Amino acid sequence: ERERARESGETLASSPPARIPATHLIAEARRLHWCAYPPLANRIGLLSTSGASARSILPPCLRKSGVLMDGEWGSSKLKELAEQLRAYKAPANFCGEEDSEDGAAGIASSVGVLESAAVCEGDAVFRSAKRAAVLVCIFQNEEGDFRVILTRRAKSLTSHSGEVAFPGGKRDENDTDDVATALREAKEEIGLDPSLVRVVTLLEPFLSKHLLRVIPVVALLCDRSRFNPTPNKEEVDAIFDAPLEMFLKDEQHQSEERDWLGYRYRVHYFNYESNEENFMIWGLTAAILIRCASVIYQCLPSFGEPFSNVAFPKNSVTTEPKL
Repeated sequence: ERERARESGETLASSPPARIPATHLIAEARRLHWCAYPPLANRIGLLSTSGASARSILPPCLRKSGVLMDGEWGSSKLKELAEQLRAYKAPANFCGEEDSEDGAAGIASSVGVLESAAVCEGDAVFRSAKRAAVLVCIFQNEEGDFRVILTRRAKSLTSHSGEVAFPGGKRDENDTDDVATALREAKEEIGLDPSLVRVVTLLEPFLSKHLLRVIPVVALLCDRSRFNPTPNKEEVDAIFDAPLEMFLKDEQHQSEERDWLGYRYRVHYFNYESNEENFMIWGLTAAILIRCASVIYQCLPSFGEPFSNVAFPKNSVTTEPKL
């Protein structure tokens, strides 16, 4: 308003601006969280790089890793995507907190939902001391479409057996950061040499149903032909890839509401067929894919806002969860 008055020569009234109720601001923040029009890009984490290098606004653990390096990207489209994602900054949650490398910060949300989409209710938050990272590995096929590499967990595993997942796991004490965790797990599970991928950004944390904070590490596989998938039979029984754009479309999508710790949350399902095999992509994996696709294509899913904001009642949790 001051800028408009200065340009027109008008005189502004000295009275202070009217206060906007906090509930209105929170509602607007939720709406803008998934908007992707260019003027609002900074409000979903797509920051302008003017006046600062792309590297300077990357998460600290990504800046200090040795993964970012000069070299061939494989195509101009992948290079443009890398530049876009390097300028991505995960939104802070609605309590104004940002993610922390100590693994104990952040506001908990519902199952498979962004922590930044949660509602702060005083001190009633779930905090997890456990941290994990997954590798969201994206490549470009011959038709120029972005695809993401996924796995199906071995049926012999005691947890989440037979489910579709990203390569990834809990942070090891020898891992220096989330990038190191994701790359190590991808090497162990699917034989992906870290030298073949280039990490470009981290997405905001997600929360698993076991209150594990999961950090998606986004990397680009510049030359798909150099990657020879080698599944670790003890952990993985299939490696496949799926079109990233699929996770914004309604054709193969279903969802349902479930109860978790007395609260309702939305679970997403995508039915996908590859090489005459059927894969059900759902839960936390589907939630991360929806978010990643929304950031890359800068648009809302056709099935609407995917995550419900859950407000945990005051004093609902008084102790740290056992993981």
